[in-house]
Amino acid sequence: MAFDYKKEYKEFYLPPKKPGIVDVPEMNYVAVRGKGNPNEPDGEYKTAMRLLYGIAFTIKMSYKGNHKIEGYFPYVVPPLEGLWYQDGAGTDIDYSRKDDFRWVSMIRLPEFVTREVFDWAVREASEKKKTDFSKAEFFTYHEGSCAQCMHIGSYDDEPEIIKNIEAFLKEKGYKTDFSGHRMHHEIYLSDPRRTAPEKLRTVIRLPIAKE
Repeated sequence: MAFDYKKEYKEFYLPPKKPGIVDVPEMNYVAVRGKGNPNEPDGEYKTAMRLLYGIAFTIKMSYKGNHKIEGYFPYVVPPLEGLWYQDGAGTDIDYSRKDDFRWVSMIRLPEFVTREVFDWAVREASEKKKTDFSKAEFFTYHEGSCAQCMHIGSYDDEPEIIKNIEAFLKEKGYKTDFSGHRMHHEIYLSDPRRTAPEKLRTVIRLPIAKE
């Protein structure tokens, strides 16, 4: 049976709707950085999706080709994730300024994917798909202490959920900590092309520190 990260690591991918605190270890991703409104039909975000999934599935399907990856195991491609920020904000994102969004879109890589394996996947995808995959990067991210919860509903309703998280943090003696590389993090468990907005499932995760 294929290894499913969502099922094996439920504390990171399937949290309850009530906010909680979690310590997130270091993980490796295929990532693409960009800026702008993710809803733009032909914007950078849509291009990033093609690059991310092109690399992710090149690695997943490598067992069918001549390139054998040491330690490979069958797995389900993990869900799409995103780190979001805005220049000079120093706080959480402002949803009314979507054109000012900067983001790191990413998909978790299995543990057997080394930088060498990743570089092979970029070359392989570029050759087979006749597309430039050079913007895809091997990205290591260690979040540490975070508050998170499951949001069910439209992306535009997220500010209310964030208020709930902030109220929870105040009660527990914590505060959000958007400093350095620590950013607003979302994990997308639903496909917005096939799911009604009110049924979308999104993990919202915010970096925190003691008050």
